[in-house]
Amino acid sequence: MPIQKILVVDDSKTELMVLSDLLVKNGYKVRTAENAEEAFRRLGEEKPELILMDVVMPGQNGFQLTRAITRDPQYSDIPIIMCTSKNQETDRVWGMRQGARDYVTKPVNAEELISKIRALG
Repeated sequence: MPIQKILVVDDSKTELMVLSDLLVKNGYKVRTAENAEEAFRRLGEEKPELILMDVVMPGQNGFQLTRAITRDPQYSDIPIIMCTSKNQETDRVWGMRQGARDYVTKPVNAEELISKIRALG
């Protein structure tokens, strides 16, 4: 079944707006969260079919949040794409080790991101 509901987790309001606009224009239903606490609240309200996860956030970072989500039996089936400015190969490898299915760097290439989302659906 194709992915329709996406949760975008990023502490930057600008980034949330840019990603939300891109996803909505491509037919996705989008919810946003600015930190780990809000992300877990959103998960409890309505389970998304995909999470786009920033890494650098106050409090719990995206690596820690990805690990927490992928190890929670209630949410472990939700694919996560890391979406971050951290562009080192070690960051990508670490993100994948935490349970992410894919990794894209900012500024996000719209076509690349949409094709990665479609590949997961």
